[in-house]
Amino acid sequence: MANPVVPAPGPASDESIRLHEAFRSLRDGLAAEIVGQAQLIERLLIALLADGHLLVEGAPGLAKTTAIRALSARLEADFARVQFTPDLLPADLTGTEVWRPQDGRFEFQAGPIFHPVLLADEINRAPAKVQSALLEAMGERQVTVGRATYPLPKLFLVMATQNPIEQEGTFPLPEAQLDRFLMHVHIGYPEAEAEAEILRLARERAREAMATPAPAPPRIPVEDVFAARAAVLELHVAPAVERYLIELVLASRDAARYDAALGRRIAWGASPRGSIALERCARAHAWLAGRDYVTPDDVRAVAPDVLRHRVLPSYEATAEGWDGGRLVAELLRVVPLP
Repeated sequence: MANPVVPAPGPASDESIRLHEAFRSLRDGLAAEIVGQAQLIERLLIALLADGHLLVEGAPGLAKTTAIRALSARLEADFARVQFTPDLLPADLTGTEVWRPQDGRFEFQAGPIFHPVLLADEINRAPAKVQSALLEAMGERQVTVGRATYPLPKLFLVMATQNPIEQEGTFPLPEAQLDRFLMHVHIGYPEAEAEAEILRLARERAREAMATPAPAPPRIPVEDVFAARAAVLELHVAPAVERYLIELVLASRDAARYDAALGRRIAWGASPRGSIALERCARAHAWLAGRDYVTPDDVRAVAPDVLRHRVLPSYEATAEGWDGGRLVAELLRVVPLP
């Protein structure tokens, strides 16, 4: 095809340049602190720009908590961490009404879910009632306690984590609830060079802990985050790119049109929520790359994390060792580029 995918770039405004510089500094600052997890850093920034939530799966000690805490430290937003356990109650997350005898009335005490940046650590260790309370708040952006409804902060980012080991006593998230997450990110162990850098940073932090505290990093105002989100929504998406994005989602529902064997391996495809998430994430990926248009490569870059929890393998595929990630990789292979 000719030029509808890559339009001629227009002149960047001073505001656009300022926002790009702010997010470039944010990414560089996170990369200096979180070594060996470039994908996690990028996905966090994409979720921030696309106004969505992350489910991160990885072994313990891979800087998941450090990453979301470092992001919060560089935003003008408070941070809270909740350790999900089997005895956690929904009120421990959302808050509850407390009787004030001196006033003769109940007063609502907000829970940690009212923080703009929230880490739901090991979400699969809490029972379904607690998971549902969190996921409802993520979807509705509000909490109802008794007869009153309380809005959540306008900037509201949840990063939930799952531990792929020690599955005894866990409560797996139902597939319909997994769909609430913008992306499901798998992270692995760092390479040898990154491991050496981690050791160096750990030594430096140990020395700094005994010395004068380092100055806090510059913080991005919440208004700049909203301005960046508005800029992301203004990016150009050519009809051919949009059609390719839609075709990927449609293929997840009827893969037999491309490959009969793949069609038998997919039990359920992505919902329209998957299409929306794929477009928003592709836009954010392109904006972080400094472009004002989206390409098929942007779609392909985010598709595995956007769709892996939305494309469900059949019993036959599961028996053969297939999972959502492998199915999405096959969809990307069989659906032709525009």
